[in-house]
Amino acid sequence: MRDAVISADSHITEAPETYTAHIAEKWKDRAPVMKDLGEDLGDMFVIDGMKKPIPMGLVAAAGKAPEEISIMGSRFKDLHRGGWDPKARRADQIRDGVDAEIIYPTVGMVLCNHKDFDYKKACFDAYNQWIAEYCSEDPVRLIGCGQTAMRSPEEGIEDLRSIKALGLGGVMMPGQPAVEDYDSTVYDGFWEAAIELELPLSFHILTTPTERTRGPKMNGFLSIVRGCQDIMGMLVLGGVFERHPDLKIVCAEADAGWVPHFMYRMDHAFKRHRNWLKPGQELSKLPSEYFSENIYTTFQDDWVAFRVADMMNWKRLMWANDFPHSDSTWPWSQEMLKEHSRELSAEQRRHILGQNVAELYNLDLEAITKEVEP
Repeated sequence: MRDAVISADSHITEAPETYTAHIAEKWKDRAPVMKDLGEDLGDMFVIDGMKKPIPMGLVAAAGKAPEEISIMGSRFKDLHRGGWDPKARRADQIRDGVDAEIIYPTVGMVLCNHKDFDYKKACFDAYNQWIAEYCSEDPVRLIGCGQTAMRSPEEGIEDLRSIKALGLGGVMMPGQPAVEDYDSTVYDGFWEAAIELELPLSFHILTTPTERTRGPKMNGFLSIVRGCQDIMGMLVLGGVFERHPDLKIVCAEADAGWVPHFMYRMDHAFKRHRNWLKPGQELSKLPSEYFSENIYTTFQDDWVAFRVADMMNWKRLMWANDFPHSDSTWPWSQEMLKEHSRELSAEQRRHILGQNVAELYNLDLEAITKEVEP
């Protein structure tokens, strides 16, 4: 059996009917909907309660040259068909040399920041139905992540069970829950439910409100990963993994080259300053040990991550192509990987490019690597 190449973080492009087709009747008139906002703006998702609609320019810019990328003016009909039509997805995978993908939402990332938790609940329930239908076309190669609004720990557990029942493989978490924060012991039952159901939980970039950055817009681009880093630090230092050693968390699309320094910095704070900083819970191990065991990180063209793989647990590193977003390495992933991973051992390459994600999500590698034409 050949080595599998699996993208640990790919996306769909929500179709115009994604939410309206499944949302509860009470919310029909407020469901997120795609609208034509004119020639300059193009098709955009309009979301009740959010000031800015979501343009389609960046969500399906994979394969475009940098000078062709524009946030406005895109039409849904011109976007990558595989982003919303599962029948077309296999051809996109084959072109990029990818055998399977963990599928995340796109509009759903922004919806995580909606202030109305009841509205989010309705939208996410509708999305879960839609993505389950999408992935059912090829469940071996399309592994969908459901969403939960986290209105309460108890409801979160119910959402996990519903997501599992739909056949989805994981859960993308909102950066901020409605009740306290994720390091609180009120979430202990939720974490244990995720472990029992074998559902990996992901914290993806853009799902946590971030403060405005200084300077030009490009500086804001650099801050995207900080929300995920903040959550990872909270889970480690807040004792979540101390209390739940079998919990597996995915830090998605926040790159991974920073991980060795981040682990050092946590250890430094713990060893030198823990007496006056007073962490929420005493830890029996160094913070870096929890990070190394319990947290998986996904990355695309972060060549630094490959270079420093030996400075972290490379069995928790998972490569991704981010298709069809503007940061995607599609359709030249294989050329890039040949260059970036050339210093890895064969075992490291096998794990980082496919085996780690297969083990985390309990995927059938033999079925995944079986040749199937689009």
